[in-house]
Amino acid sequence: MKPFRFRHGDVVGGLDPAEASVVGLLLDQLEMLLEADADDVAGDAVLERLLPPGHRGDAEAAAEYRELTESSLRSGKADDLAMVRASLPEGGGELRLDADQAAAWLRSTNDLRLALGTRLEITDETEPPDDFAGEEDQQLAVYYWLTALQGSLVDALAAGRAARR
Repeated sequence: MKPFRFRHGDVVGGLDPAEASVVGLLLDQLEMLLEADADDVAGDAVLERLLPPGHRGDAEAAAEYRELTESSLRSGKADDLAMVRASLPEGGGELRLDADQAAAWLRSTNDLRLALGTRLEITDETEPPDDFAGEEDQQLAVYYWLTALQGSLVDALAAGRAARR
C-alpha cells in the first residue's frame, strides 16, 4: 500500500494488485450481506454491528427505530460501497479521491473493519499475527492492514483540513 497523502485538493494513495483484489472481495462480501433477505441473516452479528438498535433497553422503540432508519442506512452503505468500487483501480494502482470519494472510503473501510472484526471476535487484547500460515491469521492480517489503510486515509484527510485553514 502506498499511504494516502493530501495533494492539490485530493487524497492520493495506491494499492498493489493483491490489495485491490482483497478490497474488491471484501466489498463483494459486505454487499451480499447487506442485500441478503432479512430472514436469511436474522440475528447475524455483523448486521447487528453495522445496523445497531436505536434503543437497547426498549424493544418496541428499537423496532420502531429500525423500521424508520434501516432502509436509509442500508442504502447509504450500498452507495458508499458503489463509490469505493468505482474508484478502486482494477488490478491495483493509484487512487485519487475527491472529498466525497474519500468520505465513502472512510465509511466503507470502517464498515469492512467492523464486519471482519466481528467475525474474528477482535478484542482489545487481540494482537497482529506473527505467522500467516492459518486462515484466521490471514484474516487477522487483513483486518490490521485495513486498519492501517483507514489510518492513512484519516491522516491525509486531517492534513487536508489543516491545509485549508
